[in-house]
Amino acid sequence: MELEHVTHDFQPIYNGESRILMLGTMPSPKSREVGFYYGHPRNRFWKVVSDVCGEALPVTKEEKILFALKNKIAVWDVLAGCEIRGAEDSSIRNPIPNDMNLILEHSDIQAIFTTGTKAAQLYKKYCYPQTGIQAISLPSTSPANCRMSYEELYDAYAVIKNYL
Repeated sequence: MELEHVTHDFQPIYNGESRILMLGTMPSPKSREVGFYYGHPRNRFWKVVSDVCGEALPVTKEEKILFALKNKIAVWDVLAGCEIRGAEDSSIRNPIPNDMNLILEHSDIQAIFTTGTKAAQLYKKYCYPQTGIQAISLPSTSPANCRMSYEELYDAYAVIKNYL
């Protein structure tokens, strides 16, 4: 499979009340197909974050947006575009970062979290020099990270409660 140039078409989810910013790397092919963040049916992001917040699992795009805003969670991705093979973060070439100030200047962000190692690396290299805010790296919720149990994911993501 060849590298494909992909651009990020989703609007960030945030408002003036947002206190934490959750950043993935780039929407996967499945997320792009369904038109929303963490869209693969086996991605555990929405389940783990809703469980940590003590809320019912949001199912539709609208429910996910309402859930995130109600719980003061902003959701976006580190990259605005890149060349990538499928959903393989390790294949990313020519990354173009998003401008985090779009959210940071209009919200009350207390902490930035990255969902996966590649998102953390890209944030540190391309975004941290502009924001000056260290990101806290969380494990990937992708189905590719099947070696991590749900309980381990939950324990890792529980840290977000300290900022909400």
